[in-house]
Amino acid sequence: MTDLPTTPDRDRTDDRPQRPQLPPVVYVPTTAEAEVASRRVLLHHVADGRTALYTYSAIDRLHRWYLPDTPWLLCDVAALQRIHDQTPYDLLFLDVDPGLRDDPAASGDELREVHG
Repeated sequence: MTDLPTTPDRDRTDDRPQRPQLPPVVYVPTTAEAEVASRRVLLHHVADGRTALYTYSAIDRLHRWYLPDTPWLLCDVAALQRIHDQTPYDLLFLDVDPGLRDDPAASGDELREVHG
């Protein structure tokens, strides 16, 4: 695989949106088993039926936007791919509030646990 140099947006000649870059690692919400190896990644079904994985670039963002004191796993891109291979998700959100502090039934989200 060849790395291509990146071009600043102002110098781009096409209209395609730039794909956002993931940080080297992200914090992923999980179930609360004491043994980390037993934890399962939490996926959500969003209103249009797609499956979403919420990830966070910093632990304070996970606790602020997901839920306070949520257990988590630290995942690199390879770990996210393994999660996707085991149970595919359609959307990967980075640093997004899924609205869990409100009534989950009102937001249309449904939690689903996935072995990670």
